[in-house]
Amino acid sequence: MATVTRENVSLLTDKLSVKVSKEDYFPSFEKALKQYAKVANIPGFRKGMVPTGVVKKMHGPAIFADEVIKSVEKGLSDFMVKEQLDIFAQPLPVDSDASKMNMDTPDEYTFNFEIGLKPNFEVDALKKSKLTRYKVTVTDEMVQNELERLVMRHGKMTEPEAVTSEDNVLNVKFEETDKDGNVIEGGVSGENSLLVKYFTKKYQKELQGKKKDDVVNLQLKKAFEEKELDWVLSDLKIKDVDGADEKYFNMTITKVGLVEKRELNEEFFKEVYPLKEIKTADEFKAALKEEIENHWAAQSRNHLHHELYHVLVDDTKMEFPETFLKKWLQTGGDKPKSAEEAEAEYPVFSNQLKWTLISDKLIKENNLEVNQEELRNYMKQQVMGYFGQMNLGENVEWLDSYVDRMMKDEQQVDSTYRRLITEKLFNWAETQITPVEKEISAEDFGKLQQEHEHHQH
Repeated sequence: MATVTRENVSLLTDKLSVKVSKEDYFPSFEKALKQYAKVANIPGFRKGMVPTGVVKKMHGPAIFADEVIKSVEKGLSDFMVKEQLDIFAQPLPVDSDASKMNMDTPDEYTFNFEIGLKPNFEVDALKKSKLTRYKVTVTDEMVQNELERLVMRHGKMTEPEAVTSEDNVLNVKFEETDKDGNVIEGGVSGENSLLVKYFTKKYQKELQGKKKDDVVNLQLKKAFEEKELDWVLSDLKIKDVDGADEKYFNMTITKVGLVEKRELNEEFFKEVYPLKEIKTADEFKAALKEEIENHWAAQSRNHLHHELYHVLVDDTKMEFPETFLKKWLQTGGDKPKSAEEAEAEYPVFSNQLKWTLISDKLIKENNLEVNQEELRNYMKQQVMGYFGQMNLGENVEWLDSYVDRMMKDEQQVDSTYRRLITEKLFNWAETQITPVEKEISAEDFGKLQQEHEHHQH
């Protein structure tokens, strides 16, 4: 059998030398020749009657090399199982006697491999963490804003002759011009749909009385407030162009619309919340407030989970076989990478690797698991979520049948499992900390989230 020797070459990187002799591979080589002769289809010979010598002459070198490699791979695999080596990826070939292989003079061959060993580490960062659980204050104004959005969204669109209100909807066409209103050939253009209230007060006043086909020449930075300006620049695909907000445009009104707001009655309440019995405006506002609170509670929890992730990754000490992993990055993907590309990718790659090791360890140590019933229930909830709050009726056999098909999709099952096991991991992590509870406004919480995203990048 193959003999394997192990030598440490650098931090968490070992060299395995696999030596095979003629006795290790030659019997299987001769057997492979005979088997090939039985199935070979070679002109001039009946199938199954091809002499072994002919097969050896035509295909022997390839079969010989294949059997030597098989013997090497078996020796390598048996050694790693016996030694219980916990390694990254696959062993990387570094040098070998492959060029010396000759079926006419079978000899002893050595193949060398590098392996990257996973580090030993402890996860105790949660014990020292100081985190905050935020509770977003839901104000009456937030509820009223949501109510106004819904009565508009569920309202009936009409087409008045002219602009009369800040609630008018304008379909418009933008064409870039010079400051005198002359259209620039090949300039920026685009169509959009905008509420009159999105414009600055000056332009809201100017738009009153405007009709279909009327044209207004404007400079973007003067026509829109900051948030709305950002939307328009994005829609025109010039958000990142220097000086884009100073460009001039002819804005042609192609349609004037107005949404007739819905009345606050039971018919409207049923449309918004078909599964709830809501009779009055106060009950409707209470339902809205609960929904908004649930939304911000979920956002707050996501924020806490992001913080927990950073505590675990940033504060867990771990060493890596860096040189080995960079070599693996160059050769282990779908297509080879240069040393420079591997170097550039390594920081993100090692961070992901670190999280994988930490999460795997915590999942194993705390016996976290996801069973089949949990997978099915999650998938069922996903499907039902596509229908919003619609009443699906009593006959939902089609739903079980649909979930059955989803459960046979390995990719779907794997992605659902990873989502659920990650959720369980963070739920467990929450039990290991005592965060400070703090009330916060939606605006300030939004800033926190932006800062967090900036930190991640």
